[in-house]
Amino acid sequence: MHLARFPRLHFAHLPTPLEPMESLSRALGGPRLWVKRDDCTGLATGGNKTRKLEFLMADAVARGADTIITQGAVQTNHGRQTAAIAAKLGLRCIILLENRVETDDEDYLKNGNVLLDRLFGAELRPYPAGGDMNVAMEPVAEEVRSGGGKPYLIPGGGSNETGALGYVNCAIELTYQANERGLRIDHLVHATGSAGTQAGLVTGFEALNSHIPVLGIGVRAPKAKQEENVYNLACRVAEKLEVRGGIDRSKVVANCDYVGGGYGVPTDGMREAVQLFARHEGLLLDPVYSGKGAAGLIDLVRKGQFSRNDNIVFLHTGGATGLFAYRQTFERGMN
Repeated sequence: MHLARFPRLHFAHLPTPLEPMESLSRALGGPRLWVKRDDCTGLATGGNKTRKLEFLMADAVARGADTIITQGAVQTNHGRQTAAIAAKLGLRCIILLENRVETDDEDYLKNGNVLLDRLFGAELRPYPAGGDMNVAMEPVAEEVRSGGGKPYLIPGGGSNETGALGYVNCAIELTYQANERGLRIDHLVHATGSAGTQAGLVTGFEALNSHIPVLGIGVRAPKAKQEENVYNLACRVAEKLEVRGGIDRSKVVANCDYVGGGYGVPTDGMREAVQLFARHEGLLLDPVYSGKGAAGLIDLVRKGQFSRNDNIVFLHTGGATGLFAYRQTFERGMN
């Protein structure tokens, strides 16, 4: 694959580290756990959306956009990173924030990512839960056009065939790192939501013939819907890259048993996972994505899903800023 065929800006801190989690592996009694540190991508405290934004923002600049419009939940990590790169590029940024958790908690509505969005100068527009937020961006875009501006719309999570190229690139990067250190990766586990990260990884590994299985731990949709979303996007990415043979449906696997009460709603497993990663590895997860992804990983290890000698890589998608929006959740469970 020759990703240089596609416009790309270079602002992510890459490659991100691949590190062993020896203390956590011992605490859980195996397998051998590793972490791919995409919390270290550098932009606005880092996170997985930075890789996607390198391709998305390059496309926006190439099209002459002066206003970036995107959407997400109130504590969207994607929104925070989009606001930051828009500020760096001198572009106006409008973020539509859906109160998907349906809370009036001041920490959730004003702290964490929301505070950083405002520091980066983004215009924030609140929306109630339940609407089609990608559709909601259209009248905002028309408003910008009527004022003489040139909007560029980015879907939630930056998850389209352009954004997913960032995780095709991650698949290339991780395969190279594993080859260099002689590490056989038996499974890659990560939190899956808007589908772009998993779709990019699946497509990248398939094109490389790496035989690295990807397991997405769902944070929002039921299993059938999540896998359908990932597969459909992976097929579009494969078409964009002209991957021979396309994507085998069996390569798209999601476990959505750890969503709990819904997107962004805390679970006991998430709280335990955040605490275990912090106290055994000094790593900060987030409450919505990486925390629930790690909760799934930990539970599957305890259930014997993996062999004791397997090498399992957990992709850390970042988002620790969101911890400050969930202060009460962690104060109650702290010991």
